[in-house]
Amino acid sequence: MEKQQLTQSNTPARKAGGLNPFITIVILLVIGELIYHLILGNSSNFEGGTTDGKPTTFMGIIHKGGIIVPFLISFVLMVLVFSIERFFIIGKAEGTGSLTNFVNQIRSLLDKNQINEAISLCDKQKGSIGNVVKEGLISYKNLANDTTLDKEQKLASLSKTLEEATTLEMPMLEKNMTILATIASVGTLVALMGTVIGMIKAFFALGDGGGSPDAAALSVGISEALVNTALGIGASALAIITYNFFTSKIDTLTFKIDEVGLSIQQSFAAHH
Repeated sequence: MEKQQLTQSNTPARKAGGLNPFITIVILLVIGELIYHLILGNSSNFEGGTTDGKPTTFMGIIHKGGIIVPFLISFVLMVLVFSIERFFIIGKAEGTGSLTNFVNQIRSLLDKNQINEAISLCDKQKGSIGNVVKEGLISYKNLANDTTLDKEQKLASLSKTLEEATTLEMPMLEKNMTILATIASVGTLVALMGTVIGMIKAFFALGDGGGSPDAAALSVGISEALVNTALGIGASALAIITYNFFTSKIDTLTFKIDEVGLSIQQSFAAHH
């Protein structure tokens, strides 16, 4: 009965898995290419109406960054899309009310041994913390009426229930976080590749022409290098900021779950 209740109450949390990372990344890569060719590469951004002309707008300058630019644009889009997705998923996991108020109310009800009222409060709070606490309280009730186990066995069983409930919720919270962490490090490396390509072109222009370097080709190469550097730094910085922000939110949620879990075990030890 206890295992059945645990599975049923955690099913919604396991369904709310967020975006499929592979499909989303492929779509964003395609969008990045379309932005590069159709928007940045629009003829109105260049003299003469072709991409071979001198750029007349900032978008045209970015287009001159070369073949690495679409990937860097896609990285920025990935950070934005997965950050928005994490914002809603983690917000949903926190539940409908204030976490601090919820924890304080649960602890107050546990001090009074009002388990049914605490379970009702979990139903109102919902979210990951509500699911975990509810499973702990259901186990609390079942173990309180169990005459086959001693107190230490009951406490061990209660601790295991809380641990399993938390384990079921964590994958939903942490999903796609590795993508943000990967972009934070890979973004600068991909940008460095574009920078190197641009500098190769610049030095080639500098050495070509027998002592009379092509100033236009030289400037194009340096511009390409700097555009890639700027986009890569921007994508990586945005990924680092969002990753740290959501990691902090997850750590806070986990701390609250552990805090309530400890209160449940202390209450059980005191009243039973």
